[in-house]
Amino acid sequence: MEYNTTRNPLVIREYGRNIQKMIEYLLTIEDKEKRQRNALAVIELMGTLNPHLRNVEDFRHKLWDHLFLISDFKLDVDSPYPKPTRESLKPKPAPLPYPKKHPRYSHLGKNLELLIEKALREPDPEKKTAFAQVIGNYMKLAYNNWHKENVHDDMIRSELAAITHNQLDYQPGVPMVQAGDSYRNTKRRYNKYNGKGGSFNKYYNKYKNRNK
Repeated sequence: MEYNTTRNPLVIREYGRNIQKMIEYLLTIEDKEKRQRNALAVIELMGTLNPHLRNVEDFRHKLWDHLFLISDFKLDVDSPYPKPTRESLKPKPAPLPYPKKHPRYSHLGKNLELLIEKALREPDPEKKTAFAQVIGNYMKLAYNNWHKENVHDDMIRSELAAITHNQLDYQPGVPMVQAGDSYRNTKRRYNKYNGKGGSFNKYYNKYKNRNK
């Protein structure tokens, strides 16, 4: 009895064991004319057993390519199409271009480094201040995720100043006045972050016209 463990592995499972054995038999036929006739018969049988391929563009070309593939490109018969090669049917994928630049501050990641560079190029001082707030808040979040503990705001402020050579100043707990905000809404947000009784009027007057 013949077991699958002693048989050659199936090259294309969709055609089954019998088609593969027929193609292996073609390799043993010495008479070229007889081998050609049998190859044509196998092509017809392959098309009959796989009617779904009839919807594939250039259907018969695909069958001939499969015939040569199953024979390990050793079959010597005349094909109506260019005989394929192993490289043409199984091309190696092009290598993926991996980034070669390493972030200078690996604990913060490359994306935050790009954001810092964009903030340093920002000519508008108000937008640069807003950038500093966003970057500082993200640094706190990254620190908490990695170390599972809270970090003091002064540490984040000091690290951001060192990274940017004092060009970005993180002011923790100070929400920026948003364009169109009313006095009441802005004060409510300010009190949430800074507690009641702070110097809100001075803060509000400083930033309320920043978009004018």
